[in-house]
Amino acid sequence: MKGKVIVIILIILIVISGGFLGYLILKDTPLEKDNNKVKENKVKENKVEETLKSLSLEEKIGQMLIISYRSGEMDATLKNALNNNKPGGFILFAENFTTYDKTIKLIKEIKESATIPMFISVDQEGGSVQRLKSLKDVEVTKIPDMFSLGNTKDKDLAYQVGSVIGEELKVFGINMDFAPDIDVVESRNQSFIGARSFGTDAKLVSDMGTSLAQGLSSKGVIPVYKHFPGHGSTTTDSHYDLPVINKTKDELLKKDLIPFKAAIDSGASVIMIGHLAIPKIDSNNTPASLSKTLITDLLKNELKYQGLVVTDALNMGALTKKYKEAEIYEMAINAGVDLLLMPSTSTSAIATIKDLVKSGKVKEEQIDTSVRKILKLKYEKLTDDTMLPKSYLSSSEHKEIINKIK
Repeated sequence: MKGKVIVIILIILIVISGGFLGYLILKDTPLEKDNNKVKENKVKENKVEETLKSLSLEEKIGQMLIISYRSGEMDATLKNALNNNKPGGFILFAENFTTYDKTIKLIKEIKESATIPMFISVDQEGGSVQRLKSLKDVEVTKIPDMFSLGNTKDKDLAYQVGSVIGEELKVFGINMDFAPDIDVVESRNQSFIGARSFGTDAKLVSDMGTSLAQGLSSKGVIPVYKHFPGHGSTTTDSHYDLPVINKTKDELLKKDLIPFKAAIDSGASVIMIGHLAIPKIDSNNTPASLSKTLITDLLKNELKYQGLVVTDALNMGALTKKYKEAEIYEMAINAGVDLLLMPSTSTSAIATIKDLVKSGKVKEEQIDTSVRKILKLKYEKLTDDTMLPKSYLSSSEHKEIINKIK
């Protein structure tokens, strides 16, 4: 009898140890990792859907807004806008960067106002567009213009420059950069974009732009490629008037759109649409940022882009000279825009878009589609809110990288 018991115990031990051994063998296999990834994605999907269901229409519209407020500190006006309208993001300008301590305090207070993580964004391209340079009491790394970086033809260096920018932005908890500019210019000087571009060759711009973006991403900063479908061949400044580009779709596909296709193939999360008209594609001279033909038909359907679409600033003359506020929101959302950058005020934007939904001019399902994508990206990318130490600013390592740009 005792012998039978021993045999049974041995069999049980063999079965248990075999199962454990099998677990050890399988736990790090691609199949197990894939299964874990599927589970993680399902958890995120459930979180997105639960959050979406919990939001009122006003709160969903708020998630589509990236607002600005040019002050170095939190005041009653900004506090009310954040608390009452719950915008999805905030863009920082030179006026927001005062001293190191005050800037950190402002950004922390903006973030703390939100229950859903916010896109804290900035234009930090390099060259003439560097908001961090406005800081008064700390030195930051001065980034040369992108045309100079493009001249090196060094993709690894572009990645390193993106990492430098990303690290210095993360000192302040900034998680989105409206860069790189992947417009292909005719020359350094004969364009509104000029030296903000990596160059005149579409392949070069593609390689350098995607590499710099990957450097930003490696530091937890979401890159925003701009300005679709290509702002490089115009001398008109869209801050003041509407540029008109007289190119066919085939001409754009052979040059201007090449970097955007490369960005999409590399996994772009966000693309900014420029305020520029292309009458040979959209015959109504509708700005690209308001054009369903250019955003939905070309960018999403033809180029297979599935990420977020953000407008250029909505207060620019290219739009405001011709369109009223309600027209801008209606056309942009119906064209396929997900994020509205710098509406006139968040209060007015929410009220206006709510009225558009109630009147049937904008479908709430379209709002839901955009907010679902916004939440998905936030829950994927805005998981680590750690601020890097002050010592990263203008560090010797950063200067060494930047000095490679001749």
